[in-house]
Amino acid sequence: MTDQPDSSPGVAGAQGSNVVVDLREYRSNKDPVPVTFHRRELDAILRIYGRMVGEGEWRDYAIDHTHEKAIFSIFKRSGEMPLYRVEKNPKLAAKQGAYCVLNAHGMILKRGHELEQVLRVFDKALKLIKT
Repeated sequence: MTDQPDSSPGVAGAQGSNVVVDLREYRSNKDPVPVTFHRRELDAILRIYGRMVGEGEWRDYAIDHTHEKAIFSIFKRSGEMPLYRVEKNPKLAAKQGAYCVLNAHGMILKRGHELEQVLRVFDKALKLIKT
């Protein structure tokens, strides 16, 4: 008995070391790697998150990494639905942009190819105060 897999001589050849593997089949059998936020992306998101926590508007967050997208959820209180979700979906990178910000109802507030541009939805507009 050996550690080598059984192979028929017609498929593997006479030597037994020439095995042909279909790359598409190999990739489909492997579990896909989940989509994640890179360090720079997390820095940009956490910079805005920290500012809003300091202003008392946000209190908690959660990060989810699935096989299709990465999600940064922002909460007012940890037991509620998220106020906002920042999503990264690489499948949409060539079309609408990989990044988007959604509100609690699932409505897309901003979508784009660059995260910094998409996160500007959280910038507050200055208001003129007449005295």
